[in-house]
Amino acid sequence: MPISANNPDRTSWLHVGKNSDFPIQNIPFGVFLTRDDIITIGTRIGDTAIDLGALHQLGYFEGIPLTDDIFLQDTLNDFIADGRKTWRLVRNRIAEIFDAENDTLKNNIPHKETILFRLDEIEMQLPIQVGDYTDFYASKEHATNVGTMFRDPNNALLPNWVHMPVGYHGRSSSIIPSGIPIHRPQGQTMPEGADKPVFGPSKLVDFELEMAFITTDANDLGEPIPIEEAEEYIFGLVLFNDWSARDIQKWEYVPLGPFLGKSFASSMSPWIVTLDALEPFRVESPKQDPKPLEYLQTKGKKSFDINLEVGIQPKGAKEATVCKSNFKYMYWNMAQQLAHHTVNGCPVNSGDMMGSGTISGPTEDSYGSMLELSWKGTKPLKMKDGTERKFINDYDTVIMRGYCEKDGTRIGFGSVKTQLLPIFNPKKKKK
Repeated sequence: MPISANNPDRTSWLHVGKNSDFPIQNIPFGVFLTRDDIITIGTRIGDTAIDLGALHQLGYFEGIPLTDDIFLQDTLNDFIADGRKTWRLVRNRIAEIFDAENDTLKNNIPHKETILFRLDEIEMQLPIQVGDYTDFYASKEHATNVGTMFRDPNNALLPNWVHMPVGYHGRSSSIIPSGIPIHRPQGQTMPEGADKPVFGPSKLVDFELEMAFITTDANDLGEPIPIEEAEEYIFGLVLFNDWSARDIQKWEYVPLGPFLGKSFASSMSPWIVTLDALEPFRVESPKQDPKPLEYLQTKGKKSFDINLEVGIQPKGAKEATVCKSNFKYMYWNMAQQLAHHTVNGCPVNSGDMMGSGTISGPTEDSYGSMLELSWKGTKPLKMKDGTERKFINDYDTVIMRGYCEKDGTRIGFGSVKTQLLPIFNPKKKKK
């Protein structure tokens, strides 16, 4: 089925700014609370949010096999479970409805008043119920940098790293949408030179620049997903800040890996950009040496040219850009990650989320974490207000952005923005 929604010549009768992340060729999916306190599934063109529940109820998806309540839910899970054919039909229809040449909705003022919202009239929600969450460790530059810092620089990568996408099964309960602040975590750390651990606030809170992909129902227990079919089960991607407490993590991670140093929060951008919308921005993956085992071998372009950047905004100050990277640097691509995840028969469900791992590029300004950017705190970064950062301070806001651009078409993700607050201080109950 052709992806007519991606037609680069199409324009919309809705206003779209010149550098908007959300032209009519994007059509991402999200969940928002309307001005009438109703939660609905929607999309966005320019700075206009579109209520897909209302659009469906008013008959605009006629001919597409959708249940009556598919867009009247508080998560995208059921829609995602309908599969790629349905996603494509819906995106193509939305593109037709809002095409500059189509007057059907454009000239129907009562319908427009029901369907369309300004962005300041809505409140974005977590778009999916995340059943399971996996975080990979798939950037060769990042893994090499961390291995160099904490182990022998001559053996920065562990032997298994170049043979498979390394990952761990995380938690889903603390994944939050953009705009929700988090508290500095507390836990055990082992201070330099000490012989026993101490308890207290993490002193080394860090961001991790990642992207995450969302899956649909894919396989039964015991059934691997062949690598050539893996992308059929990927709905789309979001920006993902997988927060880290480096000092907690360092003390706890041997022998079983990340736990409290990672599970306190991860922030995601609220609009899921479909794999279909990213189709024009495919690029070759980095050359893999040694050649992966047969079940991980891919053909064609399996990476995506997505420009990424991270900014830090101290309270009351201007934002300073600290990192510029790209999703195409990932050594292990999404198809390989999903094929490896299921090769043992692990089932994947609608709404499962898989983080890419920190995305670091080959240059110092493209490193995807403060651990690398400040090189374990030895090279502080200067902010716009003159202060310095080795890691993230209380009341700092971390902002991540991402977009693709080619031949005059820009498809973006918006941003994921999160402020770090001091440690949680419970209010004392009145007697």
